[in-house]
Amino acid sequence: MKFRRSTALIIAKILVKILRITGRGGTSLPGKLALLIYPALLSDLAFNTEAIIVTGTNGKTTTSRMISEILKNAGLSFFENKSGANLISGITTSFIENHHLNCQYAVIECDEAAFKTVSKHLNAKYILVTNLFRDQLDRYGEITHTLNNILEGIKNCKEATVSLNADCSLSSSLKDSISNHVIFYGVDIPLENTDETLSDAPYCIKCKSRYHYSFRTYGHLGGFYCPSCGYKRTQPDVSVIDILSVGKCDSKIVVSMNNTTYQAVVNLPGEYNIYNALAALSVGIAMSVNEQSMIDSLSTFTGGFGRMENIILNHVDTHIILVKNPAGLNGVIRYLSNLNDEMILTIVLNDKFADGTDVSWIWDADFENLIRIMDRIKMIYVAGIRYDDMALRLKYAGIDQSKIFKVNNYNQLIDEISDDKYKNTASYVLPTYTAMFDLRLKLTKKFKLKNFWK
Repeated sequence: MKFRRSTALIIAKILVKILRITGRGGTSLPGKLALLIYPALLSDLAFNTEAIIVTGTNGKTTTSRMISEILKNAGLSFFENKSGANLISGITTSFIENHHLNCQYAVIECDEAAFKTVSKHLNAKYILVTNLFRDQLDRYGEITHTLNNILEGIKNCKEATVSLNADCSLSSSLKDSISNHVIFYGVDIPLENTDETLSDAPYCIKCKSRYHYSFRTYGHLGGFYCPSCGYKRTQPDVSVIDILSVGKCDSKIVVSMNNTTYQAVVNLPGEYNIYNALAALSVGIAMSVNEQSMIDSLSTFTGGFGRMENIILNHVDTHIILVKNPAGLNGVIRYLSNLNDEMILTIVLNDKFADGTDVSWIWDADFENLIRIMDRIKMIYVAGIRYDDMALRLKYAGIDQSKIFKVNNYNQLIDEISDDKYKNTASYVLPTYTAMFDLRLKLTKKFKLKNFWK
């Protein structure tokens, strides 16, 4: 066994170095190969490390970055799977790379479908469930299937403290099926531009009656209650009680924790990042981290690659924002609608396995809302494997066809959106998961950006 373990480690580390030199990342393949050689490797490496597992549909990477900033400012030792490779192979690679550091904690972003398996191998002390939205039906199945996967994963970690989104009727229902200590987080007020048309959970998970709402934030999130059986939102332990401002680059909020209020700056814009901030704070509360230190951390953390990532392409101020399901995309459209800048918009749609091979979800996203800001949008570029499907969706949304430009080549796309004619124009690039990696790899080489795994 020791020989197989050592062999797995050595081969994986060599493979990581080779893949990094060639610019391919080496985030998943080394772990996958190591587990084939020695299946117990992840369990062995994780034995003495306390895992903080972040799972759910949206916000995993950004919330993990926020938690890492909280731990850093608290002086705690940790490592993280920063690359976002969140299946068991990528998580194993992260432990292989960092096990020699002897850190107390590991901040682990985990795919919601993989969580029930990964949780068997990690020494989980804290589990955070961000939210549950309909996503990649071809891979995850219906949303209740994902909920059951997460429930199974939590039951593998009976000693872990669990953080749940009080505003999500799906994820908050987990409390009734687990014995773990639970901390709730949520937003106590409605958010601007609330979209009540899209709901992934309109009916009570307990009795199937239609929910009523005292307020809405977005999607099915908010102050839900069932008039038939009484199931309702739990008052959160950490919450936003006021929003002072929402800007292009950040949000200023008032947070309530343990009967104390704090003004906080969330160093990324968008209402979904307010939820991510609350989620990270809930983990800090569970860990008894100093509250003011946690609040300060929200203003100093940096987002992950492709998550509101701001880069300069030649002289063009460019923002890369990952999109992968209707709820997330609608949030981005609302964010863009609140800006006053002239802009170009690029949507890159792929249908590889990691994106979801079924792209019909784009018909559930509210592209029609772009019409309200078309006077500020100079051009919409569509690219990726399914660029024709995206162009068709925009046509049916009523978008001016003269402003839609189809590109089937990433190099041409990069030349277009980094052209000097846009140097005084904000550029927003909305790629799906594999499109983000493909495009960013080319951007990294051309503009010498930081590699995604750093």
